[in-house]
Amino acid sequence: MDILGWIIIVLLFAVGMAGAVYPILPGALAIYAAFFVYGFFFTFSEFGVIFWILQTLIVIVLFVADYAVSAWGVKRFGGSKASIIGSTIGLIIGPFVIPGFGLIIGPFAGAVIGEMIAGSNLEKSMKVGIGSVVGLFTSVVVKVILQLLMIVLFVLWLVF
Repeated sequence: MDILGWIIIVLLFAVGMAGAVYPILPGALAIYAAFFVYGFFFTFSEFGVIFWILQTLIVIVLFVADYAVSAWGVKRFGGSKASIIGSTIGLIIGPFVIPGFGLIIGPFAGAVIGEMIAGSNLEKSMKVGIGSVVGLFTSVVVKVILQLLMIVLFVLWLVF
């Protein structure tokens, strides 16, 4: 039973880290769920209130940062609210429409289309599209760092 518990925990960590790149996966919530799996298979006694507060704060920061950093990229390059919405839609739909490249093309195209709908010219719309990709990559880096922090805290809590 112990082996099954660890397999599920490691799988949830892997899904969580993949979710940092692929937005349809649950990301931080999968990592958070791994802590509960550990508790159910082994024990919750190693986790005190401080552990749960820290992990919950990281999850909240991840959700806020995910949207804010992506929106920052669009705004930084002069995008409007329409391009932020378009970029978000493209981020969700892109990987399904164009497997492999849709993760990058989707937000770019969504931001460009959104900005053109808002009345901007093609040059500005393309600049905003690049901003959406910059925001996406920045968001992925932030998510990877914070999700790794969640896993490291989990391991440290078990070891010490």
